[in-house]
Amino acid sequence: MSTAIAESRKTVSGTKPATPSRNGGTYLFLTVMAVLWLVPFVWTLYTSLRPKSVTDAHGYWSFGGGITFSNFEVAWKSGFEKYLLNSAMITIPAVFFAILLASFVAFAVSRFSWRFNITVLVLFTAGNLLPPQILATPIYQMYKHLVLPLSFADSGSLLDTYYGVIIINVAFQVGFCTFVLSNYMKALPSDLGEAALMDGASVWRQYWAIIMPLCRPALAALATLEVIWVYNDFFWALLLMQTGSRLPITTAINNLKGEFVSNYNLIAAGAMITVIPTLVIYLVLQRQFVAGLTLGSTKG
Repeated sequence: MSTAIAESRKTVSGTKPATPSRNGGTYLFLTVMAVLWLVPFVWTLYTSLRPKSVTDAHGYWSFGGGITFSNFEVAWKSGFEKYLLNSAMITIPAVFFAILLASFVAFAVSRFSWRFNITVLVLFTAGNLLPPQILATPIYQMYKHLVLPLSFADSGSLLDTYYGVIIINVAFQVGFCTFVLSNYMKALPSDLGEAALMDGASVWRQYWAIIMPLCRPALAALATLEVIWVYNDFFWALLLMQTGSRLPITTAINNLKGEFVSNYNLIAAGAMITVIPTLVIYLVLQRQFVAGLTLGSTKG
């Protein structure tokens, strides 16, 4: 009886069960990849805990010589508290406005049928394919020649301001957020909008009181991904910020380089401090993070 049931299940599913040898190969591949990913992190952590005098004498690829936390102390006292605050001042508004603007566009292209909704969605999605490096020069020149009052920006332009880094992060992240949210909103029943329209609900009320509450799982997953991505950004702050004290923490690691000699133990300690907020966010919001990675593939 059990054999017949097993055969019938095999016939229905049309797939063969994974063999032990196939599972073994998969586990071996995953183990090798995990080791390859962990070796740089573990070695950076180990380097951050070693005195510079030991690594100067025996090289960085060596063992022994004692463990010390002095590198972390020196890195933190170099202003990392201020750099963490700078990262928060850039990351929080950038993520908020990117998701807010993306939700407007996603609502318009997914819940209403109009002439250019597909065109607009394609334009926003295509923006994700542009590498930031090819736009570096025109964006830098635009920021440089955009004159602003000194009461708004002490540099007289968008260069060397938090506004400039926030704006460029919003611009580059809103395309991905629009793509994800539009797919999620398309999966919601169209009857919701029609019923609300029959009850006299305005477009804004449909957006704010009906659609957005239903998008909370997608918004939570998206916000988790965006916080990590914007926080980890290194390129735009390095290009657009000129004052060292205004740099976010990921870019400020460059300030740990000495004028004549580079202390890589100190830089490794600074990198480990930089990882801590991202690691905490991932551990606290792990479920939303994993959901965010599969959000665009399971909806729509």
